[in-house]
Amino acid sequence: MTYNFITIEGNIGAGKTTLAHLLSKQYNARLILEEFADNPFLPKFYENPGQYAFPLELFFMAERFKQQKEFLQQKDMFQNLTISDYLFTKCLLFAKVTLPDDEFRLYQRLFDIITQQLTKPDILIYLHAPVTKLQANIKKRNRSYEQNISDDYLFSIQETYTHYIKQHNIKTLFVDASHADFLGNEKHLQIILDALEKDYEDGQHYLTLP
Repeated sequence: MTYNFITIEGNIGAGKTTLAHLLSKQYNARLILEEFADNPFLPKFYENPGQYAFPLELFFMAERFKQQKEFLQQKDMFQNLTISDYLFTKCLLFAKVTLPDDEFRLYQRLFDIITQQLTKPDILIYLHAPVTKLQANIKKRNRSYEQNISDDYLFSIQETYTHYIKQHNIKTLFVDASHADFLGNEKHLQIILDALEKDYEDGQHYLTLP
């Protein structure tokens, strides 16, 4: 393994946390998982996005910053690899979708200040799935506050991620996860493992899970 920090990203319900757990177990890696359930504004946001979007995004950014800074500053002689189920830049990407322009500009100023203090991942694994599959996964995991997420919101998040990846020269494994079943199909996990053993250059590299 040539990487020290791997990040997994994707839309809501794409399977990020499942894959992060499996890769962490495979490589005996430290695991950073987003603690979204601790955000007291999340259920309120889904009920009233206009009123609660800014405190929601601000809370997420503060918690993600604290979590990543603590994890990545710790030295562990037995675990050289760290795997996270979120990219810190997701703060900015979600805020761009949820916030009005004036609030987003303020949010971006704060983001630009603190992101400079964090380590960037060596490679990003982006799981891309159609909205129909995302909605099926959301229904399956049955978190009450997620059950009314609209297709339009998921489409907006999807487009924002795709645009960001295309505009930035990040080393990315762009995975077609339309049929992803990391727990039930060992071949799907093996495709990811094989790809991580290759010496990719910066830019996007496409994988399909049959």
